[in-house]
Amino acid sequence: MLVALQNAFSEHGIEVVRYDLAFRQDRAKGPPRPGDAAKDREGLRQEILKLREKNPEQVWLGGQSYGGRQSSMLAAETPGVVDRLLLLSYPLHAPGKPEQLRTAHFPTLHTPTLFVHGSKDPFGSIAELKSAITLIPAPARLLEIEGVGHDLGRNHAAVASRIASAFLEPQPTNLAP
Repeated sequence: MLVALQNAFSEHGIEVVRYDLAFRQDRAKGPPRPGDAAKDREGLRQEILKLREKNPEQVWLGGQSYGGRQSSMLAAETPGVVDRLLLLSYPLHAPGKPEQLRTAHFPTLHTPTLFVHGSKDPFGSIAELKSAITLIPAPARLLEIEGVGHDLGRNHAAVASRIASAFLEPQPTNLAP
């Protein structure tokens, strides 16, 4: 999916840099451990600083599942570190544990965000995600991908094209009328 997304953005003339989080650099397989999170966010921050040197006007950050969660947490901890967020399959809660929401940082997230979520994702329903997004004070939108789960389905090229188009739509502003 991430390669297809890189290709979709490249078709719009946008350079994409893919980065393996520190936990993945340390080991090829297995999920991240709780102790990995701070190191993963620091690695993202360092990568963003390199990108800012090349393009100080506009740096966007995205990730899928845990990578998206760490991206959003970094943006909440460091306002202005990136200009926009793209969060694929945000893991709102562990499957079957809707009472354990991963949204504590949402009220301090001031970065415009596009969430992309499958209607069958066990890490959070569309209704749960819509409710959680209201906690974010910045413009936040949701692109629902019907009939797919956490992996966003198998038709990566078509889904990636939809995601890129939605992400590149003009952003709403917070200006008062």
